[in-house]
Amino acid sequence: MLVQQLPGLPSLWWALPIVPLTALAAWRRAFAVPLIFVAGVLWVTLQAGLILQDSLPQELEGKDLRVEGTIADLPKDLERGFSTEFDVARAKLGDEPVTIPRKIRLNISDPELHPRVGDEWGFLVRLKRPHGFQNPGGFDYEGHLFSERIRATGYVRADQAPRLIASNLYSYPTGRFRQWLGERIHAALAQSPMAGLITAFANGDQGGVSDAQWEVLRRTGTTHLVAISGMNIGLVAGIVYFLVRWLWAIPGYPVLRLPAQKAAAVVALAAAVFYSALAGFAIPTQRAIIMLAVVLGAILLNRAVRPPQLLATALLLVLIYDPLAVMSTGFWLSFASVAVILFSVQGRVREAKWKQWGRLQWVVAVGLLPLLLLLFQQTSLSGPFANMLAIPVIESLVIPVTLLGALCAVLLPQIISSLLFQFAARVMELLWIALEYLSGLNYSLWVQHAPVSWALPVGLIGMVWLLMPRGWPARWVGMVGLLPLFLLRPPGPSAGEVWFTLLDVGQGLAAVVRTHRHALIFDTGARFSARFDAGRAVLVPYLRATGVDDLDVLLVSHGDNDHIGGAQSLLAAFPAKHILSGVPERLPGAEQCHAGQTWRWDDVDFTLLNPPEETSFRGNDAGCALLVTSRHGTLLLPADIEAEAERSLLEAWNGGLHADVLVAPHHGSKTSSTEAFIDAVQPQLTLLPTGYRNRYKHPHPLVVERYQQRGVRLLDSPASGAITVKMGTRGMTVSRYRQDAKRYWFTE
Repeated sequence: MLVQQLPGLPSLWWALPIVPLTALAAWRRAFAVPLIFVAGVLWVTLQAGLILQDSLPQELEGKDLRVEGTIADLPKDLERGFSTEFDVARAKLGDEPVTIPRKIRLNISDPELHPRVGDEWGFLVRLKRPHGFQNPGGFDYEGHLFSERIRATGYVRADQAPRLIASNLYSYPTGRFRQWLGERIHAALAQSPMAGLITAFANGDQGGVSDAQWEVLRRTGTTHLVAISGMNIGLVAGIVYFLVRWLWAIPGYPVLRLPAQKAAAVVALAAAVFYSALAGFAIPTQRAIIMLAVVLGAILLNRAVRPPQLLATALLLVLIYDPLAVMSTGFWLSFASVAVILFSVQGRVREAKWKQWGRLQWVVAVGLLPLLLLLFQQTSLSGPFANMLAIPVIESLVIPVTLLGALCAVLLPQIISSLLFQFAARVMELLWIALEYLSGLNYSLWVQHAPVSWALPVGLIGMVWLLMPRGWPARWVGMVGLLPLFLLRPPGPSAGEVWFTLLDVGQGLAAVVRTHRHALIFDTGARFSARFDAGRAVLVPYLRATGVDDLDVLLVSHGDNDHIGGAQSLLAAFPAKHILSGVPERLPGAEQCHAGQTWRWDDVDFTLLNPPEETSFRGNDAGCALLVTSRHGTLLLPADIEAEAERSLLEAWNGGLHADVLVAPHHGSKTSSTEAFIDAVQPQLTLLPTGYRNRYKHPHPLVVERYQQRGVRLLDSPASGAITVKMGTRGMTVSRYRQDAKRYWFTE
């Protein structure tokens, strides 16, 4: 975990203490702890270093490359085509062989292409190094790709037909079987809305679960049931274990001199490994397999294992197997939930089964509360009730029937497996009625700001105190320890101060202006697909991470997708008290923005400069432009205005355009940032909201030169991530999230 927080990998000089520490540990057991620590750091460093070496050379970014390799995982449907992981065997630039990462992710837009896992293909592709948005509270896409060992992403060129080289039934057999099984299930459940969920239970493929279904699962705290997790693995192992023990007890059965208990342990572990393979060996299944291996290994060796030792052993072995597992939220939730359960049952008085089950749900809800607030800024209040109902139904009925259907799909006529899948889907439809009801309750989901850092250890102590056994003195004090998680907010600006953040949303614009008691959002970034937009992926997490609960004004400058695309998702999470826009017809309840509109918040003045109330401007030039003025500094956001609108501003606001901080008009396009405009604004700092390797080549070199000739400091989104400017009593301070939160896997 320590290494994953570093901006660069530790030196291999860490290997030097290994030999003396090993000798000392053999002499005194106390030295085993530093030995394990140093060995762990060295192991993570070696593994991460090998992944970093498998990188795409910068000079190959954006070039047409001919690649040959194998479809390595289930294709995932996109709005246009699909994406897939591709294991590269050979690559050429023209006629010259080149070295590129072995594992890449490709988007393929050809609707006629239906590749099978294990098929070998030849593609003409364009690749780039991993590069994602970097914002407070946001998802670290670069870290995710790194943990998946994917070191380049790209797309298949549509102007040259892909070439199928070979179709090998025995290449990637697990992935090929997962794909075949998913197709069987979807064929059997073509008319059922539960097809995606049943497929997820069978082979771990969650691509068919709809957004609406994910929302119900999220609000009811049951998303863990969709993943093939430790509970599912344990269920399969348990069924197989007792089945084999029963078969071994049949008189005359060839026991091969192996006791029934040990035979059952071996077969149960094999069944669990196979089921885990169907999920692609996800983190929860790794933990479950390792824990099962320890338990069943103890049976084979006739030894007893205490639960805490079991969990610690599983944790150690998972980290040895995959030291990057700590980068996954699933890792923390998986081990934390098991630890909470073990803590809650150790040394407790036995109760009736139904009481134990109900109590367990509340224990898990309270035990995971600090972690859920840290990771997601939310927790499901209906979760204990939903899980109390859903877990028995899914684990005892839906999953066994689904897996029986999968077995029948291989061995028996298709009609039998279809009937079993349909029965499982029907049970899920009935369960779904209850989950939808719970999801629709007003207080089904608690959503709040991110807890401050020091509240987390206090909250953990409070949680442990609260979950102590009955009879522990003053257990209610644990509630007091939990209060800071809810009551303490991240710091904000004082009266008269302005905190401005230009968020990293790629080739688009989204910015947040905060005063002491108010917040304004200027533009919302782009909508990239039905499931992904800047409002949902960037703005909402940022507002929660920084403690903003209410949105006073949403100002959408104009109607281009890269400015308005995230508005719908943002407003769903943060309904704005007031909406201003250059295209009010596109936003329900919005008012037309125009020059001359003013208001004052906490000793900070806001003035709209564009468009004129009576204007012939259209498109970019008709966008809203905002000037924010405080006694500590001035900020100008001109959106995408171009040269004509800049001239209009110079005429209308002669002498009133000066700003310390300027967001470059139109992302630094050559049609904006005229010399006269820059001279009138006289910025100290200009921010360039551009995308990494964007197709428009923004910012234009001539525009960059104009600012540099005037000594203006320039910062852009790809190199800086989110840029925060604080104008207050300490002057103007600038922070860049990509530098402040730098990790060794970030693309430079």
